[in-house]
Amino acid sequence: MRRLRVHGVVIPGLMIGLLAGCESAERNVTRDQSPAASAENPADTGAASPTTGAPAATPRGGLTDSNIVAVLDAANRADSTAGALALKKAASAQVRSFAKMMISEHHALRAEGQQLAKKLGVTPKPPEKDPLAGYVASEMKALQSTPRGSAFDRVYIDNEVTLHQAVLDFANQARVTTQTPELRALIEKAIPVVRKHLDQAMALQKQLTPAA
Repeated sequence: MRRLRVHGVVIPGLMIGLLAGCESAERNVTRDQSPAASAENPADTGAASPTTGAPAATPRGGLTDSNIVAVLDAANRADSTAGALALKKAASAQVRSFAKMMISEHHALRAEGQQLAKKLGVTPKPPEKDPLAGYVASEMKALQSTPRGSAFDRVYIDNEVTLHQAVLDFANQARVTTQTPELRALIEKAIPVVRKHLDQAMALQKQLTPAA
């Protein structure tokens, strides 16, 4: 049997193997805890990195560029659709004028978003939990079930206030989440437009709300 003398103590061959295994395990733990080995894999934005061609990273827990593009595209499409319905059912000339603006300006925002996505090679992909989907579905259900006239005006404007506030909140989040300068610039360009829509919807809401 192989033996080893350490500090005057004879260690059998079996113990030598166990000690060697412990030293190897300690080296593996040290390597796994090194900064390079413990760094988290970056999240996929759906857009290519300008330096490596690999997907660029977003902050942990953030939405990808594909998610952002998909959510904003759906919101713009929904607001254009709601505006078209309001043109048919609204009683107030001011509400119909607002609806026309929604159709025109959200169509333009959507077109810009689609053009940028094509340029960046980003394929829209809704997130698992779309933060705006519930607002969109609620508005469309309310508009379709409300008869034309003054009651429709109030339902439409109330929902437009709620939806635009949600879109504004999302846009502000997406602006700091994306790591793609072109997408950030487009969002920052769209935010004042959404803010204007919200302000005008709130002004109409005050006019349409019956006095207490």
